[in-house]
Amino acid sequence: MRRTLRSLVVVLVVLAIAWLFWPSSPDTGRPEYFSDQTYNFETMRVFDDTAVAGGDHNEAAQAIRGITAGDGVGWYTAWKAAGDRATLLASRTQDPIGKGNALLRAHVYYRSAEFFLDPADSRRPALWKQNVDSFYSGLDTLGVRYERFAIPYGDQHHLNAVYYPGPAGSENRPLLVAITGYDGTMEELYASVVATALQHGYAVLTYEGPGQGSVIRDQHLPFQPDWEKPNGAVLDAFLAQHPKPPHIVLIGESMGGYLAPRAAAFDPRLDGVVAYDVFYDGYAVATRHVPPWVISLHEHGHEQSLQFLARHAKGDPGSQWAQANGEWVLGVSDPFALIDAFKAYRLAPVADRIKSDVLILAGADDHFVPPEQMDQFSKSLTQAHSVTAIMFDRVSGGAQHCQLGAPSLWHAALFDWLKAKFP
Repeated sequence: MRRTLRSLVVVLVVLAIAWLFWPSSPDTGRPEYFSDQTYNFETMRVFDDTAVAGGDHNEAAQAIRGITAGDGVGWYTAWKAAGDRATLLASRTQDPIGKGNALLRAHVYYRSAEFFLDPADSRRPALWKQNVDSFYSGLDTLGVRYERFAIPYGDQHHLNAVYYPGPAGSENRPLLVAITGYDGTMEELYASVVATALQHGYAVLTYEGPGQGSVIRDQHLPFQPDWEKPNGAVLDAFLAQHPKPPHIVLIGESMGGYLAPRAAAFDPRLDGVVAYDVFYDGYAVATRHVPPWVISLHEHGHEQSLQFLARHAKGDPGSQWAQANGEWVLGVSDPFALIDAFKAYRLAPVADRIKSDVLILAGADDHFVPPEQMDQFSKSLTQAHSVTAIMFDRVSGGAQHCQLGAPSLWHAALFDWLKAKFP
């Protein structure tokens, strides 16, 4: 018994010494908030917008404490609570700047809370209303000038637009028209494009087309590949009520990197087009992380086997979200119909029709769009007035999709390009 006890004591002493003197792993910094790429990306997206709304990093960072990647309900609960806190702060703040910024942050948090909920989730409509109401209340409180208007579209639908008049002198500069993409909102463009454009002296027109914002939520109108039609309708309506600017530059964000160049291929009124980021081939994007054998089975008609696998497979959170969101905004009902739908979203057939100045941005670590699409798009622009292509690397901080986490980088590139092409 004593020998056993002495042995135990020796082992404990050795373990204690090892614990005290064993070299620890270095405490190195990490740029990720989640190991899961999609949850990390959406967190950084909030931080980007919060910076414009006068928020503190830790206010948003506290919201993600305890969230588990893949838990869409937990994500909703945390960001809904953050939105409620920002709304409460706004209600008791008298200073108009502090009050307006709190409302804008509430808009950001409510928008993020909705993100991972199923498109049919009953909580989404009320949350969407809180998001939009907070945004425009925030602009009103801050005294930001804007005009909201609706554009008839087809027999039963309408598109929505917001025009932000620029400061004095903006009438002599290009009008910037900004659109979002696969999952963004028209209101979100204020943080990513409008606020900095106003500081640089530009007026900005934003709009939401089929598949986006309230158009898909309230009117159930899905995306369409011939984007020259909604873009043309918006420009027609705007120019009927406003003086023609000296130049018009269309900026497409994310999947807007397809939508904007597609519109420019058919509308000579567009003097410049920005693909922020590149989105040259939607089918290549949709199939990027799909195993080749799955594509082969699909192309050879083995749909029943694939549908069985799709129903029982456990994908990563990003793939699950992309499928659910894609079926909703493109108006299809299964993952393989979604893949096929993206075949229409390719710029190769129309790129040689683009005659404007083109700016293409890309991130070396883009987890959505293969970075090689930047070169593919550049080479296809055989009739463009000029082509400028910029790839942001990891060291710069701009390697993510749409330079998330480093908006100052793409802003600097954009406004240098605008001054060079439209002095």
